[in-house]
Amino acid sequence: MADLSVVIPLFNEAQNLEALHREFTEVLGALGRSYELILVDDGSTDESFEILKRLQSGDRRLRVIRFRRNFGQTAAFAAGIQAARGGLVITADADLQNDPRDIPAMLRHIEDGADIVCGWRKDRKDPFLSRRLPSMIANRLISWATGVRLNDYGCSLKIFRAEVIKPLRLRGEMHRFLPALASEFGVRIVEMPVHHRPRVHGRSKYGISRTFRELLDLVAVKFLVNYSTQPLRIFGTIGGVMSLAGIVLLGYLGTLRLMQVESIMRRLPLTLFGILLLFTGVQLVTLGLLAELQARTYHESQGRPTYVIRDVLESAETSADHNGGASHPV
Repeated sequence: MADLSVVIPLFNEAQNLEALHREFTEVLGALGRSYELILVDDGSTDESFEILKRLQSGDRRLRVIRFRRNFGQTAAFAAGIQAARGGLVITADADLQNDPRDIPAMLRHIEDGADIVCGWRKDRKDPFLSRRLPSMIANRLISWATGVRLNDYGCSLKIFRAEVIKPLRLRGEMHRFLPALASEFGVRIVEMPVHHRPRVHGRSKYGISRTFRELLDLVAVKFLVNYSTQPLRIFGTIGGVMSLAGIVLLGYLGTLRLMQVESIMRRLPLTLFGILLLFTGVQLVTLGLLAELQARTYHESQGRPTYVIRDVLESAETSADHNGGASHPV
């Protein structure tokens, strides 16, 4: 079992892989701690897997996971995290913009008691309008919605304690929301400035359209963080308020009718609105009860994986250690 597991997803990063492997092995080797480097090929269509296969043959600490097709960065992170065997899980990008030399300083925060250490690309080397400005807006919005205030949710360079990150189930674009999702466990989160380098090879897979998808995922994260175990709180509260408003309105109209002050028919639209409020409120409360049952089922069942693995490359000794001595090299 390793002390550190470094998880890096990649898609068509053939030009960066040799430098990526060299930089991380140099930094991790200098730490004097056992480690494994897990590279997840998210269905690359270039020669990335051939390069990974060659690198893995010469490095027993390198493990390669290859998807059958492109499932997305979140699925790649999820696969690597679930495959990790270390007590600490380090995540990073494959585009060489994250600097592995920041890892020792981040580890010191873990030694001081932090459960999650997040990188902050304070001096970010990306275009302002297309990358930095949308990111600034998103970070403010995510911090406000989740209550976990970070300057840079989008930085992939993070360190997690394994017991914090492994229970989490990731879908959509939720890998960047990991600190917020883990916050329900009462974890201690630290953010520190890290170096950010300009991309040299390849092109970014991010765009404005991805920002909109992340905003939709934020709604889901807000619900998961605050109401996933008690959905009746949100549906019941809204439904109760609407039902009460409907009852008060219908009671007022009924009083006018009984006192023969005014006919209900003269206020038919208001009457129909009161009925609508009452029935919609009852429906929301009922929906909350059903969601409560669904939430219990969800939390007590096994989550379905969001990826399908095609190949796993690892050394025979590593595989044997993990399986109690049963060796099955791939």
